[in-house]
Amino acid sequence: MKLETKCVQSGYTPGNGEPRVLPITQSTTFKYSTSEEMGRLFDLEAEGYFYTRLANPTNDAVARKICDLEGGVAAMLTSSGQAANFYAVFNICEAGYHVIMSSAVYGGTFNLLMNTLAKMGIECTAIDPDCSEEELNAAFKDNTRCVFGESIANPALTVLDFEKFAKAAHAHGVPLIVDNTFPTPVNCRPFEFGADIVTHSTTKYMDGHATSVGGCIVDSGNFDWEAHKDKFPGLTTPDETYHGITYTQKFGKGAYITKATAQLMRDLGSIQSPQNAFYINLGLETLHLRMARHCENAQKVAEFLEASEKVAWVNYPGLKSNKYYPLVQKYMPNGTCGVISFGLKGGRKAAADMMDKLKLAAIVTHVADARTCVLHPASHTHRQMNDEQLKEAGVSPDLIRLSVGIENVDDIIADLKQAME
Repeated sequence: MKLETKCVQSGYTPGNGEPRVLPITQSTTFKYSTSEEMGRLFDLEAEGYFYTRLANPTNDAVARKICDLEGGVAAMLTSSGQAANFYAVFNICEAGYHVIMSSAVYGGTFNLLMNTLAKMGIECTAIDPDCSEEELNAAFKDNTRCVFGESIANPALTVLDFEKFAKAAHAHGVPLIVDNTFPTPVNCRPFEFGADIVTHSTTKYMDGHATSVGGCIVDSGNFDWEAHKDKFPGLTTPDETYHGITYTQKFGKGAYITKATAQLMRDLGSIQSPQNAFYINLGLETLHLRMARHCENAQKVAEFLEASEKVAWVNYPGLKSNKYYPLVQKYMPNGTCGVISFGLKGGRKAAADMMDKLKLAAIVTHVADARTCVLHPASHTHRQMNDEQLKEAGVSPDLIRLSVGIENVDDIIADLKQAME
């Protein structure tokens, strides 16, 4: 099936007389006739459902759809995008290990990997995504276990050079993890360019309506954990909490997601609710339609801003003047996302004054849904960073993050124009 068809059809196929629409299995528990049947589930000897914290039919259907869209082998839903990023890294890292992170990532992710994981004994090195191959390779250590980046950074809109980062990661025997939230698999499929694991904040474009928080981890199945078994003992040596099973030996290409589900979700419990998974599935059914409109509108708004005398600078990867335009043509030629960052000539104060005068666009701590909205990251999502960290993340004090919705683009531009005037 083509991607557009997968958005609508993948993940759930009803049988004869069953609900046509994906049902919400709003149950914490599942009944079995014998103790032996349930025991086999706890031993990971059989597939099935016994407790929603570990697996739920609604959640599994949505995970299958996202997995299919990305071209992976297995996926797991989480309660949020932050939980997805945490689990994706923590599934293969423990105290004493090291992570390399692109410095241009969402502020919450930067804080998670740089500060919170440090409290767990996991060290993180932030590196400029525009670094040379030599600089990137120099960042690796003997205890490095993964590389992390965002396909399009939030809000810096840096486009990750997948092949450069994947080449370095694989040369050092570790996987590349990519947060693909902004372009979604409609516009970018990182596995095709060497990424090994993809994460999403499904809260954004996948939901598309600001109704449900969620996250997802997708495994490509391409990274050979056994070839680097000394680096990843959690996957390649017996897990005594499950009677000594070895995930890579028992589950093959499904090892990574099985461990994340059976071990991390079991112990940490950041589960997606079936109700929210249902909402996300509704959003996924129109994702291919909405992303095209988001990108079309954003391109026109970016061109308007670029021509305005009141605007100091505009950053949108779809503009030919953008430094990442060549990477866009290589990795996401059909479109990027609906998010633009820009600054006004009046600086930080002018940004706040203009935002207060907007009528159609709303000031909200959100991005990437059907409605146009704005945010001042230095004051909001990234306010925990100092000036130097803001600079590393590509966030200037005057930066306005504009998430262009699917309204009529003339109305969006008219609102920006009246607010700036």
